[in-house]
Amino acid sequence: MKNIVKCSLALVVLQLAGCGSTSNESTNVYKSSIYNDPAKVDSNVVQGIGIESQDILAMTDYIMGSIMAEGRIVDRSTAARVVLDSKYFINESSSRINKNLLTDRLRIQLNSKASDKLVFVGREYIAMIEKERALKRTGTTDAGTIRTTSATAGADFRLTGRISSLDAVNSDTQQTSRYHQIIFELYDLELGTVAWNGIYEFKKTAQDNVIYR
Repeated sequence: MKNIVKCSLALVVLQLAGCGSTSNESTNVYKSSIYNDPAKVDSNVVQGIGIESQDILAMTDYIMGSIMAEGRIVDRSTAARVVLDSKYFINESSSRINKNLLTDRLRIQLNSKASDKLVFVGREYIAMIEKERALKRTGTTDAGTIRTTSATAGADFRLTGRISSLDAVNSDTQQTSRYHQIIFELYDLELGTVAWNGIYEFKKTAQDNVIYR
């Protein structure tokens, strides 16, 4: 009789344990990621007053169109050589932003749209290029399949820019308005003059409780 009681109690414990594990599993159901259109404002996505994906896409598309319409840059008999990276792109705003998101997308978009009118010169990896050139010229490696040159490509223009902002806080509603002004300029690398410039502006109002990383 005692053995029967013990077995019954053990069975009850096992059943309870099984129910407990089922409950935990049901609360830890895996949910797949949701893809959002980076070009559109979505009410289901976290939104703040900083520079966000739709701003980056709209901004770079607008600036690309402005550069493509500048005859002094794109309508030359020989394609202009341009350095387009974030080295001289300054962020003085209240917004946290990876500047490469702007310059990389702008360079790639321009390269695909104006490949026969603009040549992009890489300065970020100049040490890598010079190292390989040295290996070829000392005979450590052969010359490869691309022609040799006396020097690396010089540039005609370089992109510079500045991100600025102005904040206003409503103490009653605890909302913040932020005005962004983003300046893009292409400098003539011989004369030092501004060959082209463009501006992109926008203003947002919201509770400033979104953290950008």
